[in-house]
Amino acid sequence: MNQNPLAYLLGLQGTALLRSFTGEHEREFVDARIGEIRKLLDDETLADAAVDVVPVSTVDGYQIWSSTYDGPNSAFDLDEPVVREILGRMPACVALDAACGTGRMTALLTEHGHRTIGVDSSPDMLTRARERVPSGDFCLGDLRALPVADDAMDLVVCSLALTHVSELGPVMAEFARVLRPGGHLVTSDIHPEWVARGSIPSVRLADGQRGQLETCRHLVGDYVRAALAVGLQVRRCEEPGGRPEGRGTSDDPARSLTTELGPWEDWPWCLMDLVPEAAAAANAAVPTEIIWHFQAPARA
Repeated sequence: MNQNPLAYLLGLQGTALLRSFTGEHEREFVDARIGEIRKLLDDETLADAAVDVVPVSTVDGYQIWSSTYDGPNSAFDLDEPVVREILGRMPACVALDAACGTGRMTALLTEHGHRTIGVDSSPDMLTRARERVPSGDFCLGDLRALPVADDAMDLVVCSLALTHVSELGPVMAEFARVLRPGGHLVTSDIHPEWVARGSIPSVRLADGQRGQLETCRHLVGDYVRAALAVGLQVRRCEEPGGRPEGRGTSDDPARSLTTELGPWEDWPWCLMDLVPEAAAAANAAVPTEIIWHFQAPARA
């Protein structure tokens, strides 16, 4: 895979111009974007700034990321309030934290009185989870073949993991299998609009290569279709994080394109800072995450 910062910057400008075409911005804004595009195309330092990036499996990627995964991580600020609210309406029960990672949701479930099992495919993340929740019950396992018996769980929580699976159907089928009749499933993920904007975990490999965790862009309807196909019913959907002004504002000073592309590890965020007005327009009101609450049908 090749990542070209010039292509990304032009993409932001193009998205901003598309939104202006439908009346969100006036001619002055359009003229400014076209002017910036000309400057970007003329900037010689951007002509050869592209880099090669290799795909990294979740097991290998989270081995690298596990030591820094917990913070600061702004994604946690978006899903935790919604998940807390949903859990607050449920009695204490038997719960599964699927793809538990460092045990963030396991700790939350335990706090709400649930007897929780955590499952993850990364041994390194499980080590962190055991340190975080010493009383927790953790085991190695895959979302597509959970080491859990049929009808064993009243509640399944899966946070920020489903974008790493290529097909939602088999995973939803596993969730439905382990849920008891009337049981609940709560999931959170990076929103497909932000996956499309490059919100994908990046890591440096031991040999210095740039890598990104294998990530798939599941559309909103993909979640619904996969859930309905295995009998799960939609109870709630939230799309938090959309800021009216997007990322950056027109008052932010533009950074020097020739000297401040920023470190690759901070792409695409620092790239957005190069063209703040275009980024703000392109990202305005675009949700950052998508959170679902599904329920298995009650026994007839």
